[in-house]
Amino acid sequence: MRVAVAQIEAIKGNIEKNVENHLMWIKHAIQNKADMIVFPELSLTGYERVLAEELATNQNDNRLDEMQRLSDANGITIGVGLPTRKADNVFISMIIFQPHTERITYSKQYLYPPEEPFFTAAKNPMVLNLETEVVSPAICYEVSNDAHWEYASQNNATIYIASVLSSVAGIDAELKKLSGMARTKKLVIFMANYVGMSGGYECAGRSSVWNEKGELMGQLGNKSEGLLVYDTQTKEITTITNGEA
Repeated sequence: MRVAVAQIEAIKGNIEKNVENHLMWIKHAIQNKADMIVFPELSLTGYERVLAEELATNQNDNRLDEMQRLSDANGITIGVGLPTRKADNVFISMIIFQPHTERITYSKQYLYPPEEPFFTAAKNPMVLNLETEVVSPAICYEVSNDAHWEYASQNNATIYIASVLSSVAGIDAELKKLSGMARTKKLVIFMANYVGMSGGYECAGRSSVWNEKGELMGQLGNKSEGLLVYDTQTKEITTITNGEA
């Protein structure tokens, strides 16, 4: 299975413009025969906690329809970040598109404490059975929660994909954590991060892939957008960059 993570710079609160950028990177993933692509946390709005209430929507928002069309036409699973609403609750969510299938919303179960005034913690543990792999999606702070990793293990996950915002101050600890978990849990781990500024944070980039031994298989730089595509069978890594320094 060929899995891609996209590293992007989000335009604050502008879903329409961010959709355009997502579509470009999805098409790059398709050209490189990816079976799945995942973007950073809240990728369609940026990590904008204060704006989440007004920007929150749901998986059936018609601004997302072109992503579904690309999924259907190319057999690719797509995960994008978006604040979603249910009744009076706003969630940090990943909308998951699968070919010719109803969209799925996976929402963050374990909130970073500063998120608690703005969001509700969800109760929807999930793994995805895709081709030869079992994929556990994770949203940022969840990678620091033992229960999230335990659920992935109990459900025989082979791939763990972390959709994050990791800052310059926090990136080294994040990379060390994920490398160690790849080794101890014997998982292939992907991490999709931002570059640029988002939510008041200077984002660190360095989106990465580790194999089951915790070995770094590929990593993007810290300034520019890009894509990593990793083949879990052949262990081949493809890197697509946009003016990478």
